[in-house]
Amino acid sequence: MSQDSPAANCPIEGLLQSLQDRWAFLILRDAFYGVRRFDGFRQHLGISRKILSARLNHMLQEGLFSKKPYQQHPIRYEYVLTGKGRDLFPVLLTMIRWGNRWLAEPGKPALEIRHIGCDANSQATVVCNHCGEILTPARVRPIAGPGAKPEAVASLKAVVRKSSRAKRKHHD
Repeated sequence: MSQDSPAANCPIEGLLQSLQDRWAFLILRDAFYGVRRFDGFRQHLGISRKILSARLNHMLQEGLFSKKPYQQHPIRYEYVLTGKGRDLFPVLLTMIRWGNRWLAEPGKPALEIRHIGCDANSQATVVCNHCGEILTPARVRPIAGPGAKPEAVASLKAVVRKSSRAKRKHHD
């Protein structure tokens, strides 16, 4: 995708470019599980050394991980999530919720998340950080932020306008 295209200014597109592919999501998942070493990722994921090395190097460049030596001779590193990497935790929780709802047998989630604070199983819920109301597509609308490029603003307005017309036409 061209850096000049309206989608280039999209945070979702930026995230996907930062992560590249499914391996990055699985590496992040394992990092949240506590995996920190190259061999740990390799063993748990069944990924080739070449692909894992390329993905970890890319994620280091993107600032999602930092490298910390844990052994000197030979030097070996742990991959530690940065703040930028840790901020992807809600994304993964939402992916777990979606997978349990749409891919698992009803009533038999493949993975549950236990909240240590109250010892209950929990799932991601996206709420407004201002009023606490649950966010749904019907209760939000995208608007250009102060960092949006002019062409992205125009593109977003066009998409929202078309969407609004289609909704009105569908409801009439």
